[in-house]
Amino acid sequence: MSDNYDLIIIGSGPGGYVTAIRSAQLGLKTAIVEREHLGGICLNWGCIPTKALLRSAEVYHQMQNAKEYGLKIEGASFDIGDVVKRSRSVSRRLNGGVGGLLKKNKVDVIWGEAKIVSADEILVSDPVSKPVEPQNPLPRGILGNGSYTAKNIIIATGARPRALPGIEPDNNRIWTYFDAMVPKTMPKSLVVMGSGAIGIEFASFYNSMGAQVTVIELMDNIMPVEDEEISALAKKQLEKHGLKFHNSAKVVKVDKTDKGIIAHVEMKDGTIEKIEAEILISAVGVQGNIENLGLEKLGIKTDRGCISIDGFGRTNIAGVFAIGDVAGPPMLAHKAEHEGVICVEKIAGLDVHPMDKNQIPGCTYCNPQVASVGLNEKAAKSAGHEIKVGRFPFFANGKAIALGEPEGLIKTIFDAKTGQLLGAHMVGAEVTELIQGFVVAMGLETTEEDLIHTVFAHPTLSEMMHESVLDAYGRVIHM
Repeated sequence: MSDNYDLIIIGSGPGGYVTAIRSAQLGLKTAIVEREHLGGICLNWGCIPTKALLRSAEVYHQMQNAKEYGLKIEGASFDIGDVVKRSRSVSRRLNGGVGGLLKKNKVDVIWGEAKIVSADEILVSDPVSKPVEPQNPLPRGILGNGSYTAKNIIIATGARPRALPGIEPDNNRIWTYFDAMVPKTMPKSLVVMGSGAIGIEFASFYNSMGAQVTVIELMDNIMPVEDEEISALAKKQLEKHGLKFHNSAKVVKVDKTDKGIIAHVEMKDGTIEKIEAEILISAVGVQGNIENLGLEKLGIKTDRGCISIDGFGRTNIAGVFAIGDVAGPPMLAHKAEHEGVICVEKIAGLDVHPMDKNQIPGCTYCNPQVASVGLNEKAAKSAGHEIKVGRFPFFANGKAIALGEPEGLIKTIFDAKTGQLLGAHMVGAEVTELIQGFVVAMGLETTEEDLIHTVFAHPTLSEMMHESVLDAYGRVIHM
């Protein structure tokens, strides 16, 4: 091993390690710098462990409602310690898998804090925090402090929870998602501040496990990036499960007590309502990790806490690139991965297309699930499209009824003149799996005619995708 590379990537989250592997496949001598744990936030403290928690909540919910399926389960209960233990074990398993993949592809791993000295040099120093969990198997060639040169540098340092002044997390009564993932005991009541994907997923988890949960959202609709119709249906179902919501409201102050917190919530009409709970989860978004990287010295442009890039990940400084959360929204693992592949293939001289953010799906794994891609109805109209909208409800689908999941909706939006699929929006069981069908369709520039003449298997939930398209053109069959 040497300290000279074709490419050095700072950060080993989904964007970083996937880019490193693709770089090695393209024949570039590659190293990745990581200060804490392989897989980044997503694998260790985000996407993966939260889905493990939500799966436990889903199974527990089904156990409690087994009678609806003709089954008898008495005394269903849980041990929150064991629930958390399973979640952490899933992360450790995949963490080790990332190490194995980097080793297999001969990617060097440099442990430490990276600072960019120039467009072709970084300085690595001891990490502020050591790896929190052992890497097994160990990645190839763990290095120490020193200076490393590279023809290209990709910044993939991710993001961290945003904190509001005066309502900073304290790891005790005010939690970030890090704390919410590893509760020592099960709180009986929580206030969740923010109803984006992170806030709603934790609200859904704790509600399913028996806690009283109140969600405070600044915007008029929960999950404000989603189609308004889908958001309203999701809220209705979540309320049926016991969740409480305050829209057009904000937490202006939090008092800590011996028993928990008192959240002072300013309502839409300006009145203040005090809500008591054991815990407050702060889920008001994330901010890019751009500090202490040497960006200012190099003159790398940033915008609203993120690094400015073009469609290929290029910054304003030649040879320096950025991908993933640190490069701006949407802050999603799959966006980071795809963005990284585009970036490194461009570096390698391949003919690639720039990132099309309109074709990045978004998924929220609450109960019911929410998924979407492309323009929502309001955005499509604002963009000047004359549209056709199709809808198909879960209660008219045989598979959904058989599953005991009759609540939900598939919504499709087409350009009335061209038949172009502009967007698809879903709420209901397993829609986070269904959405990819429409993502592929949009990527292939599929029209309504192509989708109408596509055969969907029966009985499946995916048949609703077909029916929604048919409905947009007055041809729906089962409704």
